[in-house]
Amino acid sequence: MDSFKRTFQYYKFCAYGFLKNLRFFDIFFLLFLREVGIKFLYIGVLYSVRQITINLFEIPSGLVADGWGRKRALLLAFLNYLTSFLIFFFSTDYRLFMMAMIFFGIGEAFRSGTHKAMILDYLKIKKWTEHSTRFYGSTRSWSQLGSALSSLVAIPIVFFSASYRILFLASAIPYVLDFLLILSYPNELNGSRWREQTQIQLWDELKTHFRSFILSLKNKLILKAYLNTATYIAFFKGTKDYLQPLLKVTALSLPIMLQFSGQQRTAILVGSVFFILYIFTSLASRFSWRIEQYFTTLFQALNKMYLIGVMSIALTGILIIARKQVLAILLFIFLYLIQNIRRPLAVSYLSKKIDNQILASGLSTESQLETLLVAIYAPFLGWLIDISGLGAGLVISSITFLIIYPLIRLKN
Repeated sequence: MDSFKRTFQYYKFCAYGFLKNLRFFDIFFLLFLREVGIKFLYIGVLYSVRQITINLFEIPSGLVADGWGRKRALLLAFLNYLTSFLIFFFSTDYRLFMMAMIFFGIGEAFRSGTHKAMILDYLKIKKWTEHSTRFYGSTRSWSQLGSALSSLVAIPIVFFSASYRILFLASAIPYVLDFLLILSYPNELNGSRWREQTQIQLWDELKTHFRSFILSLKNKLILKAYLNTATYIAFFKGTKDYLQPLLKVTALSLPIMLQFSGQQRTAILVGSVFFILYIFTSLASRFSWRIEQYFTTLFQALNKMYLIGVMSIALTGILIIARKQVLAILLFIFLYLIQNIRRPLAVSYLSKKIDNQILASGLSTESQLETLLVAIYAPFLGWLIDISGLGAGLVISSITFLIIYPLIRLKN
């Protein structure tokens, strides 16, 4: 077989990612927090609270997903997301924002790794594992299309409501639909242990998974793979939202659309740029398997893309200092493209290193390392930007990740 079949379940996987990324608030989230008067450092603290929550729940959530059923873990994740959205919509208090971040973090913990494990398990059931990069990249491209549509729909919502807050309520609608979609997934995707040993008590099952998980961490190759992929995602997630204030500054400085308010001009530019950005990242995910063919091995591709992504943000910071905002925006977009080419390759690489029975646990372990790094990096970057400005903060943080690189470089 030279490819995989586009089965009904394949389209369900695509629909899941599409609906999951209809977070209309996402491209305005940092601007929303700035609008209510929160400094970059304290925004970093909020991100850190979210990441620490994910860190605390990450491995238990993976163990529960593998031992108790992946569908149940995903359904619990979406209930927590919906709770978070409602708190952000109704609240103005910083402490309640922290509570919303905790619910969001729990949702992320129970979602991350679980759905990817379902996809990879489905490929093994169908004996399509040789197409894992192409299959996962194809489903991920629909996630990026969801983000593109989300960006486009968010423009009129902000433009006519003159509020970022309503975006949280709007985001609850696709998440309810995704909840119902997950209910329709076949039980065979709950995990092999769930299928074969439904009589075993949950506690015994979790202990079995935990022993397997500890053994996997003793493998230095797997541990370095976790660190390499998690470090780059942490860099990306900690940095990516600063495209929003860069776009806001650019929108307010351009001598166009002067008949509209500053928030309306910002909404148009931010939404339009992110719409175009996510169209390109969708294509990047879909054709990431072609990029893989240009490299002798997956680890070489992952190493080179790490360096390209980090250096692009260092150059972005230099361009911001030089007041070349348009060029800086283009390089920021390049960071998103690199991430969406690199991520399917990373998932494929990890799936070849981790035993299938602890796959969700393994991917959740990678996510836990990532969230721990973001919890440290986000306040650090926010503090740098508060004291030195956006450009200098990006340059200094990029240099830090270049210094780390020799320690996590993948080898044959």
